[in-house]
Amino acid sequence: MNEETSSGDSQVGRHLVIRGQVQGIGFRWRMAEQARRLGVGGWVRNRRDGSVEALICGPNAAVVAMIFWAGQGPAGARVEGVEVEESAERHEEFTQAATI
Repeated sequence: MNEETSSGDSQVGRHLVIRGQVQGIGFRWRMAEQARRLGVGGWVRNRRDGSVEALICGPNAAVVAMIFWAGQGPAGARVEGVEVEESAERHEEFTQAATI
């Protein structure tokens, strides 16, 4: 985790489901890039229903920033909504996982 976001910030985990036009436009790649920039762990993957699913874990402020980013997405995305749930799952690194 990077020092800017980890100092004194509690560690949290959030499971996201992002709906809209979010596949075929580099959403996963851009999300992984943003996660590494913010120093969070987790994973992101496409789902067969056309949504994108992610686990974000790390300092609270960085996780909140990732949730905000997911609500906008990269250029070309049309995010219709982001479902957010707490998660106890934790990962150090951020990866792109296989489609489920």
